[in-house]
Amino acid sequence: MDLFFVADIIGIIAFSISGFLVALKNNLDLLGILIASFLTSIGGGIVRDILIDRTPFVFTHTYPSLTIIITLITVILINLQTKEKLQDSKLFVLSDTIGLVAFSLAGALLGIEEDFNFFGVLIVGFLTAIGGGVIRDIMINEVPAILISDFYGSIALLSSALLYLLNTLSSLNSITLGIVALFSITLRLLSYKYKWSLPKL
Repeated sequence: MDLFFVADIIGIIAFSISGFLVALKNNLDLLGILIASFLTSIGGGIVRDILIDRTPFVFTHTYPSLTIIITLITVILINLQTKEKLQDSKLFVLSDTIGLVAFSLAGALLGIEEDFNFFGVLIVGFLTAIGGGVIRDIMINEVPAILISDFYGSIALLSSALLYLLNTLSSLNSITLGIVALFSITLRLLSYKYKWSLPKL
């Protein structure tokens, strides 16, 4: 659960920033910014927890909401919302990638903790990673990234699968978790840069 906590915190911070940037891009007001950031950060976890029949984690722990609020205050104080910085999408891609990987790992760790099988671990990792972004994009009338970027959802599935394999081999620890995270982030950034996609029928 310590590994879950670390992955969850990193995912919340990263997705808070990406939600913030999406909100600014769409000229949302302050309430819209809060909704976009919260949905991106905790939406997937809520969907995941409902699916596995437990009270959503964010309803019983205060640190997710506090982390989002602190992150938003910080990005505003450092003037992240300037137009010059918003025109460069690298920050959004990086924060969204880190959030995607961190939440897929957090979801997979939870699935492993619940003793789910391979399919179950993949599903909870996938939903935790992409659920919030999909809900956010639908609300602001954008096409969800998972529908237009083949490697987006694939990264979540791959990260979850690697964690399940490591756990099966009794090799899951903070070091191997970090290696999987670094590999998945690198793969996602490379796929974005070089426009990689899965084969089409």
